[in-house]
Amino acid sequence: MAKVRVDTHDDGVRLVTLTDPDRRNAMDDAMGAELIAATTALRDDPATRVVVVTGEGRAFCAGADLPALFGDAEVPVPARAERLSGYYRAFFSVLELPLPTIAAVNGPAVGAGLNLAMACDVRIAGPQAAFGATFTNIGLHPGGGCTWFLVQALGASRALRTLLLGETLDAETAVAAGLADGVEPDPVAAALDLAGRFAQVEPALARAVKRSVKIAVDTGDLEAVVAFETWAQAASASSPRLQEWVARFRR
Repeated sequence: MAKVRVDTHDDGVRLVTLTDPDRRNAMDDAMGAELIAATTALRDDPATRVVVVTGEGRAFCAGADLPALFGDAEVPVPARAERLSGYYRAFFSVLELPLPTIAAVNGPAVGAGLNLAMACDVRIAGPQAAFGATFTNIGLHPGGGCTWFLVQALGASRALRTLLLGETLDAETAVAAGLADGVEPDPVAAALDLAGRFAQVEPALARAVKRSVKIAVDTGDLEAVVAFETWAQAASASSPRLQEWVARFRR
């Protein structure tokens, strides 16, 4: 049975749904492989403009398959680290998409599920959303970029508190902290509506804007951002929409 479904919506919007609700969409190897395959196909599809990610049922994603990843305590650290690096590829495949991505967090996003939500550019929370950085509660160090994601979203102090205490932020707390947008009664509908608005931006322009933001986040370097902006703005100057605006000033 497939564990990831991709639905096509208007204007190049694609809805990626985790489809293992009986296990609260916990991410095992099969789901991870399907998610990587789906994001690879979407990356290579020129008709795709925006991707929305959500979970079927009551949960967004309840985390990792703990027995599969950590059930054998005798596995040497180097071998386990290599195994984990492969596992992380699932949500990194979303993070690395060059087009805008939105997480419709309809329920708990815990551990690896939190990473998947944070891998998206925008997170829209539903009333039942919960963002759980619960690693230390089970004696586990955060993984898969969770520390980086939370520092970027919450700042170092709040991120450290959240990680050390293994906190779960409810929807309202997450929105107040700047970790998510919302709270929306139907987060999937709200995400699709926002995706439709994103899709009205010319695809190359949308990707370039996302790239500018990534450079700003990754480097914090004004010169690097301005260097990319200069090239990207020059490249966008011939767009029909801009030329329509320029023509108005010539009348």
